[in-house]
Amino acid sequence: MTNAVPGFDPVTFAHAGWEHQVYRAGSGPAVVVIHEVPGLHPGVIAFGQRLVDAGYRVYLPSLFGRPGAPPTGGETLRVLPRVCVSREFTLLADRTSPVASWLRALAAQAHDECGGPGVGAIGMCFTGGFALAMAVEPAVLAPVLSQPGLPAPMTALSRAGAGLDPADLAVVRQRAHAGLCVLGLRFSADRGSPPERFATLRRELGDAFEGIEIDSSPGNPHGIRRTAHSVLTVDLVDEPGHPTRAALDRVMAFLAQRLRPA
Repeated sequence: MTNAVPGFDPVTFAHAGWEHQVYRAGSGPAVVVIHEVPGLHPGVIAFGQRLVDAGYRVYLPSLFGRPGAPPTGGETLRVLPRVCVSREFTLLADRTSPVASWLRALAAQAHDECGGPGVGAIGMCFTGGFALAMAVEPAVLAPVLSQPGLPAPMTALSRAGAGLDPADLAVVRQRAHAGLCVLGLRFSADRGSPPERFATLRRELGDAFEGIEIDSSPGNPHGIRRTAHSVLTVDLVDEPGHPTRAALDRVMAFLAQRLRPA
């Protein structure tokens, strides 16, 4: 066990020259949860524990940052320069990040270890689109894109980007036609995860893409701040009737439908 990620067992997973620490806990169908910036912070760990409690075997890879460190501005400033120069991530171009091959291999191993119909993949913010890139791996049956932030929304083209190479997008589109479903979450006023991105996913995947957009416009009835970004962690209000709780409940139902079919 490790104090940084309480309740989770750390292992090192290596593939194609890359290696990262992965924290595992629970039993049942596998779900890979990819943390947001600045790293595997307590909110992401708490979300992973929620999945463990719901009966899943959860894999928390640590791709950058310090596991267990809080999501502060200082921690973000410490992490971002390293992330920006890493060869594992593609920030600006509408392309698949190289780390996707490592994540796909992790999903395949998780499926081998856990069995069942397949694997869930949940990405957040910087890694939100990685869950979609993982869907090239046939074992991934339940990709969830929470506030996908790449490519960085600097231009009209990048705001609409899905963060996939054309060949990868074609595979995901083909899988969607064959029954794969994709869930997306974002706040309506979130500039870091722009609406054009969801419009692209609806156009490319059709009814296979379910996009949940939570009202964060000025004067919204739940008082959600305009700068709200992290649907499942920092900006989650875990109270019945709140739209972020409804989004969380939909994620849990989505995973159950895809990974625990009747």
